[in-house]
Amino acid sequence: MEDKLNLYIDFDGVILDTIPPLYQMVKDHNIAENDEQAKRIFFSQVDWENLIRNTPQINDSIECIKKIRKSQKFNIAILTHINSLQEGIAKIIFLEEKLPDITKIIVPKEISKTKMLETKGAILVDDYQGNLDEWASEGGIPIKFSTKVDKVYKYKSISRLDELLDLF
Repeated sequence: MEDKLNLYIDFDGVILDTIPPLYQMVKDHNIAENDEQAKRIFFSQVDWENLIRNTPQINDSIECIKKIRKSQKFNIAILTHINSLQEGIAKIIFLEEKLPDITKIIVPKEISKTKMLETKGAILVDDYQGNLDEWASEGGIPIKFSTKVDKVYKYKSISRLDELLDLF
């Protein structure tokens, strides 16, 4: 029997479309988009339970993850950066409700996702190029998630999570 590939799926911008409302809040609070420290502080004060409850899924992501799980091709985990414990708790509660039997890994924003687990030969689906570049540099398989199908990316790109079933 062949070993399953480890598959790590990002949360923000892949499962839920939290990025646009977060950046709208940043703009509404007059925080410079390039001020990473101010954004990190602001994100740590966001009402994450409310944000998650009111943010749409991206391209039927939860059902896609269930379909991937059913294929039994991968060891699946959700791997997400967090800016605060409250954010982590809100994400875990949401994921426990929607995907109770999927591993959830929360990573403080200041730490690279590559420092949390073995990356060699493991797949990371993420919308953020920086995370994918780090993943690739550590021997992992980066997959760019984007709803913009007309762009050319450095890595293989998908717009629905169940497209992974055709790639691997």
